[in-house]
Amino acid sequence: MAGEARVYKDRLFCFIFGNEAHKEWTLSLYNAVNGSHYTNPEDITIATLTQVVYMGMRNDVAFLIANEVNLYEQQSTYNPNMPLRLMQYTGNIYEKLITLRQDNKYGTRLIELPVPKLVVFYNGVAGTPDDTILNLSDAFPPEKRDEADIAVRVRVINVNKGSSPAVVSACQPLNEYAWFVDRIRENEKSMPLEAAVDTALDDMPRSFEIKRYIEANRVEVKKMLLTEYSESKTMELFKEEGRREGRAEGRAEGRAEGRAEGRAEGRAEGRAEGRAEGRAEGRAEGEVRLGVLFEKLMSLGRSADAMKVASDPAWREKLYREFEMA
Repeated sequence: MAGEARVYKDRLFCFIFGNEAHKEWTLSLYNAVNGSHYTNPEDITIATLTQVVYMGMRNDVAFLIANEVNLYEQQSTYNPNMPLRLMQYTGNIYEKLITLRQDNKYGTRLIELPVPKLVVFYNGVAGTPDDTILNLSDAFPPEKRDEADIAVRVRVINVNKGSSPAVVSACQPLNEYAWFVDRIRENEKSMPLEAAVDTALDDMPRSFEIKRYIEANRVEVKKMLLTEYSESKTMELFKEEGRREGRAEGRAEGRAEGRAEGRAEGRAEGRAEGRAEGRAEGRAEGEVRLGVLFEKLMSLGRSADAMKVASDPAWREKLYREFEMA
């Protein structure tokens, strides 16, 4: 039972490419990304970060090869903060390696570290370039970026069907994964999500390398996909609800601020400025509060409550009171 709970928290990408039983797929992915031609899957040491949780699901694949630490993460939502996150994850891997090797990071001998290679595989619906670089320096104030003592870059590869042909076509399991995700999205236009997943599984060509593996784990794969898609949709819903909640709060605050400023600087100008500032501040506060509530629920394993909170205002208010956030 514990094993099932762990598997259900995986994303399909990690389930396929972070699996000890199929390291040849991980090696194929590595070769496609780097243009290399390694042939021995045993050259890879899988070191997936099981404690990393994002939206309630583990979605990273870390492994060692050729004195490199490769951290691969799949994302269906574009995230400009990946350099920060992957820098932190890489630090966790280094700490684990140092502990395993019993190195002394406080000693006088320089510790040799594997070179970090950070890659995000993006398969969301928003259009992105096939291959781009995110830099940690983008998060710094523009006038201070040249002074930074830390540089982190993350390669983002679009692995949607038809994108990044050089990479996707070079790794057959990745090509099949892209086909599978695309087929589910197409099916979902005319049927419920669960039926869309079932149909895509049934329609997967027998020649696909991942076919037998996915069919053998059909129940687990379905739970992964249903959870992943549901959480993605819920995230969009709670963002929209946050915007609505923020707009309502902003209008109220804006009217109050506008009246106060209007008396001193001109009623019309004050009301306009107050409404604009109030709406902006209200939207931000609404999204932050809703986001905090969502994260609390997910961290407590209350995914059903988290799904409901985005679309049920009364339920949301009840939970605000429960967590003393009203």
